[in-house]
Amino acid sequence: MSLMNKPKSEMTPEELAKREEEEFNTGPLSVLMQSVKNNTQVLINCRNNRKLLGRVKAFDRHCNMVLENVKELWTEVPKSSRTKKAKPINKDRYIAKMFLRGDSVILVLRNPLASAK
Repeated sequence: MSLMNKPKSEMTPEELAKREEEEFNTGPLSVLMQSVKNNTQVLINCRNNRKLLGRVKAFDRHCNMVLENVKELWTEVPKSSRTKKAKPINKDRYIAKMFLRGDSVILVLRNPLASAK
């Protein structure tokens, strides 16, 4: 019987580990798995309306991630002219290494610029 059809409660720890590995390679987390294997960039939308462009070094099933060479991107409206129609300003910063907790992740995409090449 396939590991995908067998209930998790009836699996041995070895079978559970094998199933998790299979899910990482074929399921939604395969985007992160490919990024780790190929050292490619991903774009991550976060709950604080910021975006992170960086390389995934490690992750788990909760989407907790260790990221390297991260560029954090966000927009701010200038404080002095909130009442007037001020244009938002794009801001960014570089973070060499970071741990991202999975509950703040909304969306993970392969780097759209790298895919176009």
